[in-house]
Amino acid sequence: MFMMVAVGLFGCVGQCTAMAYDAAPPLPDRPKINADRWREDWSSLAHPESRTHALDRLKYIALSDSDPDRYVSFGLTVREIFESSDAPALGTMQSNPRDSYGLQRAQLHVDARFAEHWQLFTQVEDVRAFDKKAVGSTDANRFDLRLAFLAYSRAWDKGVFSARVGRQDFVFDIERFMSSRDGPNVRQSFDAVWAGWETETWRLYALVSQPVVYRNRHTLDDTSNSDMRLSGVRLELQPSDDIQLSGYYALYQRRHASYLDASGEEDRHVVDVRSAGSHAGFDWDVEAMGQFGQVGSTEIRAWAFGARTGYTATDIAWSPRIGLQFDIASGERRPGDGRMETFYPLFPNGFYFSLGGHTGYTNLIHLKPSLSFKPVAQATLTAGLAALWRQTTHDAVYTLPSIPVPGTAGRGTSWTGTYAQLRADYRFTPALSASVELVRYAVGASLRAAGAHNSDYVRLETKFSW
Repeated sequence: MFMMVAVGLFGCVGQCTAMAYDAAPPLPDRPKINADRWREDWSSLAHPESRTHALDRLKYIALSDSDPDRYVSFGLTVREIFESSDAPALGTMQSNPRDSYGLQRAQLHVDARFAEHWQLFTQVEDVRAFDKKAVGSTDANRFDLRLAFLAYSRAWDKGVFSARVGRQDFVFDIERFMSSRDGPNVRQSFDAVWAGWETETWRLYALVSQPVVYRNRHTLDDTSNSDMRLSGVRLELQPSDDIQLSGYYALYQRRHASYLDASGEEDRHVVDVRSAGSHAGFDWDVEAMGQFGQVGSTEIRAWAFGARTGYTATDIAWSPRIGLQFDIASGERRPGDGRMETFYPLFPNGFYFSLGGHTGYTNLIHLKPSLSFKPVAQATLTAGLAALWRQTTHDAVYTLPSIPVPGTAGRGTSWTGTYAQLRADYRFTPALSASVELVRYAVGASLRAAGAHNSDYVRLETKFSW
């Protein structure tokens, strides 16, 4: 009897082991849609069982029978916006009247992983403004080439080397001063050479670039700005899972620069440091930038500081977050003294303060407490109330993007005004999202004396990605 039981047990163990080996391995997770579409990796669709969505045969077209990492993938991004403002730029520019209109951005890309370590990414776009009275360079760009670059990446035991050459975009941190400008209708890209080296705890990269000039006269008429160059080197550290440190040096050059207190050839040296992280419900993002160099014969001495902090109560219904944002940027204290102290954000994102475009990151002090909730996992509700001052009354009040309001430099008090912001975001699916934002800006006496008006702004947005 003992022998029969023993044989039965060992036989079951052997059979169960064989069944375990025969079981199919779990399928890899489906890739997530990324704001930078070129970062997506669709090689998981090499498994036919993973192709569960419509048109997945176009998300993964195999280029090799033996290597699943060699493939071609197509993708599409469409953004539709209704926008209304009764006082764009606070009503200080007659060329930008009260208006309500539609904005559309359609982008189609082809991602080719054609060889080991190599990627060729191309994205075209068609950006339209419907019924807009004043159409600027950030509003419309008929069919044109937005991205086209060749990338190389290879891993060694000590780290990963990556490089990209061609038309691409850059995003630094939370995009206070350097962004791809996703808020406006036309994003910012660069014709650039980029190279980097990264390990588990740090990353170092360098770039040389010229920003793209967007023109809406003909198709395929965008070009590099030969009068402007951005170069730099950046170091990022990850001392722990919850803390990030970074810093970079950049050289911003323009042949023909013009400011309120200086003009001529510009060489602006930029030094930036940042810390971000979270711990025990608290989160923070703190960044400081200094600028020095010359515009013509005028010296540059400018600076800025920004901080976003908050606490999220995850153990309470709707996970409320109490936030506080503080920003300060230098302005010109003594016009005509041979020194330019007006801070100039390199490539502002157009939505750091709000989508209304009322406030530029120049000569300001900005304080905004906020409160946000998540009634369901897919939704976020946010309310904020901000107060604004000028850092110095000798310089102007600036609207986005760094446009001085006529009649404010050297006049009035430092008080600029207040704005209230309400925003709701909802993600229906991983590919479809929507948002609405309302902004009410109440101008102070100094702005009102310069002809500015209170402003009401509304924006409804839907975005679909495939």
